[in-house]
Amino acid sequence: MRRLAVCFLAVAAVLLGLFVAPAAQAKPKAPAAPLQYVALGDSYSAASGVLPPDPTAPPQCLRSLRNYPHVLAAQLGAQLTDVTCGGADTGDYRGSQHPGVAPQLDALDRSTQLVTMTIGGNDSNVFISSILACGVAGASTLGQGSPCKDRYGDSFENTVRTTTYPALVQALRDVEKRAPKAQVVILGYPWILPATTGCFDKMPVAQGDIPYLRDLQATLNDAVQRAAQETGATYVDLSAASEGHDACQAIGTRWIEPVLQGTNPVIVHPNALGESEMAARTLAALGRR
Repeated sequence: MRRLAVCFLAVAAVLLGLFVAPAAQAKPKAPAAPLQYVALGDSYSAASGVLPPDPTAPPQCLRSLRNYPHVLAAQLGAQLTDVTCGGADTGDYRGSQHPGVAPQLDALDRSTQLVTMTIGGNDSNVFISSILACGVAGASTLGQGSPCKDRYGDSFENTVRTTTYPALVQALRDVEKRAPKAQVVILGYPWILPATTGCFDKMPVAQGDIPYLRDLQATLNDAVQRAAQETGATYVDLSAASEGHDACQAIGTRWIEPVLQGTNPVIVHPNALGESEMAARTLAALGRR
């Protein structure tokens, strides 16, 4: 009888282990910590002029809740720190762009895992100044000739090569120092103008200056790409993807809003579609389509 009782207890213990132990071991997994993502950059990163505005942003930065960092963060399930600001250049990474606005690099630390940016277009006022200068020149000739190229020649491109490029390299190296564990991604600029034939009714650029400005933008994007290669950053090439989506195209096709007949109060900048497409290309570059 005693032996039978011992056997019964042994069987009961085994059965208890089968039914109770797994339940005790089935602890819920703790949720993975979200990706720590910091967005830097200029108005193409901030989506200046696209509604709705980001209520947490300094008013001067004209940052939108529909900029590509917000779109990308939602797709990645990331924790976003967005310090993008319209008008920023590489100098605003280390210095304050506006009173009360911290240098953009201050948003980075060793816990940062992903950094994105669009930067360089405002350096030395070359790219934006060229668009404005060529617009004024084109209006003066009613769209005829190449008044901008005739006046400025290769001065804009020379400044990009000799000033903007090294500034981009330094900015990317500064980012790496502040966030050594992060993947750093820098985007090129989507095409503003078509390759040959412009749209003088929307973009007041003389016909002969269309290829001139395209070449200048190609030089800027080349500088961004070379800076990325030199520093080990990931470059997002938008040249092929944005072809046919320039400011001369119709609403729903264009990624960039024109000077006239546009929907964005900040002219010659990406609209919400453009920002969404920039996010999609960045996601693909990260290998997370």
